[in-house]
Amino acid sequence: MTEPGRTSSTNSGSLPASQFTGLILLSGVDTPGITQALFTALAPFSITIIDIEQVVARDRVILTVLISLNPDHREAIEEDLNACALELGVDIATSFQVQEISSIAAKTGLMHVVALGNPLAPSAIASIAAEIAEHGGNIERIHRTASYPITAIEFVISEVDQQCIREGLAQIANSEGVDIAVSPGGLMRWAKKLVVMDVDSTLIQQEVIDLLGTHAGVETQIREITERAMRGEIDFEASLRARVALLEGLDESVISQVRNQIVLTPGARTLVTTLQKLGHSVAVVSGGFTAVIEPLIKELNISHYRANSLEIIGGKLTGKITGKIIDRAAKAEALRDFAKAEGVELEQTIAIGDGANDLDMIAAAGLGIAFNAKPAVKAAADSTVSAPYLDSVLYLLGITREEVEEASFKAGKRE
Repeated sequence: MTEPGRTSSTNSGSLPASQFTGLILLSGVDTPGITQALFTALAPFSITIIDIEQVVARDRVILTVLISLNPDHREAIEEDLNACALELGVDIATSFQVQEISSIAAKTGLMHVVALGNPLAPSAIASIAAEIAEHGGNIERIHRTASYPITAIEFVISEVDQQCIREGLAQIANSEGVDIAVSPGGLMRWAKKLVVMDVDSTLIQQEVIDLLGTHAGVETQIREITERAMRGEIDFEASLRARVALLEGLDESVISQVRNQIVLTPGARTLVTTLQKLGHSVAVVSGGFTAVIEPLIKELNISHYRANSLEIIGGKLTGKITGKIIDRAAKAEALRDFAKAEGVELEQTIAIGDGANDLDMIAAAGLGIAFNAKPAVKAAADSTVSAPYLDSVLYLLGITREEVEEASFKAGKRE
């Protein structure tokens, strides 16, 4: 016999602003068929599904469902849900009330806050939540996007100004030893991106000029000039020309030897291939030398790149550079040129670097990321990555570890 409230049809049409709702919370050991059983129990009733959220952590499942219903059907629904809980061996709790419906999908101005930590401590989460609350923001959703090799947690928040929250969270990142990125929500979050990277100590682990200096027996002198530049005693162009002058007479064959010494930063290949697989563009701009890095860049299928050119005459380095020097202003210019070539707005560009030479392109980009950078670069960047894995940048862009693994698997099959 059909009990009161049960029907084979469902409601249609737009939802009223205020209605009688029920919140269902299921928790227990995750087993196949739980979701099906719960909704099979609800199917005979004339209700509307408003929202669903399910999370599985280790072997435990938490499933929440928000429904609208006729208040006269409440007891019958609770009775069937209790029977369902007994059959599944799980806990099901319910809460019913009249409320105004406000769906996260209907909200505008949502922001995404991604926190990276290795490890990620409770105090960091508490501080982030406190900062959001301090600015009048509300956390709409929290979920994990990666657990290896670092932990990445994404907060979806509303009712907060991007610039204000970014400044406050930057201080928390420093005090808590975590990396935090803030980006706007909406459709443009998934638009095509252009990611422009520095090379030395970013895409690769070494400094190419130091490797060349070692072969020439002038590594100490080169490092002394680098330190002078870092102290502000000489500018980048002057320091570069002075260091290259020390390489005069070096045999051209050393370039091939240095190429073989280059080691990619952990996660660099994954970052590049994943971005390319997802339809984004990757470019490189370097204060180093085209002759050394060009084969690696071509191997990674990176079409846009700029670097300095060493003058070679008679099979020997002359100690001079030909063409325009790629300094900090030239790096920012390259970012703009590459964005124009790819048809990408500057707001959709990401610049990644570690040194003062990267500051202008970090400032010009829609999102500037300091990768294991000097303090001044960290202070100027929108976000930082302190972990030694370059693919951590993917999590700051909202890409999950599962998506990274899928892209890597498909890239491997293609090769």
